[in-house]
Amino acid sequence: MPLPPRWLRRLLFAPAVVALAFVLVTTLPIWALLAAAASPLVPGRLRPLRLLWIGCVYLVWDAAALIALFLLWVASGFGWRTRSPTFQRAHYVLAGWFLRVLFWQARWTLRLRIDVVGTDPDTALPGRPEVVLCRHAGPGDSFILIHGLVNWFKREPRIVLKDSLQWDPAIDVLLNRLPNRFIAPTPERGEETVRQVGHLAAGLDDNDAFVIFPEGGNFTPKRRLRAIARLRSLGLERMALRAERMRHVLAPQPGGMLAALDAAPDAGVIFVAHTGLDRMLTVADVWRELPMDKRIVMRFWSVPPEDIPVGRQQRIDWLFDWWAQIDTWIAANR
Repeated sequence: MPLPPRWLRRLLFAPAVVALAFVLVTTLPIWALLAAAASPLVPGRLRPLRLLWIGCVYLVWDAAALIALFLLWVASGFGWRTRSPTFQRAHYVLAGWFLRVLFWQARWTLRLRIDVVGTDPDTALPGRPEVVLCRHAGPGDSFILIHGLVNWFKREPRIVLKDSLQWDPAIDVLLNRLPNRFIAPTPERGEETVRQVGHLAAGLDDNDAFVIFPEGGNFTPKRRLRAIARLRSLGLERMALRAERMRHVLAPQPGGMLAALDAAPDAGVIFVAHTGLDRMLTVADVWRELPMDKRIVMRFWSVPPEDIPVGRQQRIDWLFDWWAQIDTWIAANR
């Protein structure tokens, strides 16, 4: 389904979310009674009540973020100064605060714990611009990464995201006010997408983090096979064979990374792997896992600019080498 134009999303979607949140909160006792009555009928401990609470929290969270963003828009002169450093910083602070609230609720409701392991967990602290390359697997993993970058490491992320995420009004409004790019990941627009990535990565400063997910989507076994078949269709048999040896990740698509490194030659690279949500591939998987009671393990590896290969093919091979290392780490930490 095509995404409606921005003006329509602002006039209809955002007010609708605020109104729906108000209706849900005012009628919450009724929904809570219905969920409590249904709880003994389904497996799991209070699963319907937990699901209701998660949905309610997220909707209210979205609505509160939209109201805060509206107030920032008014304070900036009805959008006149939203691109100024002061208001850009205000939007990052707001994002950090709302992510802290979201993960506080996740810890309480879902019994979710996030641990950073490795010898250098502070590797992403500011000091130089960084290109962050992260695997993509499980619901909400991009939220976890951005939460970490903003709230743990005091970074200001620039993110390459799928355009479908703009269906969420708060994400739509917030991230379109900050230096991010929503893209439609289709092969026909590959060159245009790479140009947009390069443009976004230009001009990074010492507390910026350029975030990209080289796999292009969440890991599933079917996507893994499609990625391998795509490499073969392009005549890249050697890369296809390397991708076949990686069991827990998709073959990385190097175009975005190459464009980012060309646009930000002074940046280091941070590779990020995580486990804990890998087995939740469908809505049915998420339902079955509630309450999650999960430990999410994250691992950061830092590569300084002087250790990044120079040539195009060397960088592609280097990316596949790192993705193979991430695959090995995932196999050992699932």
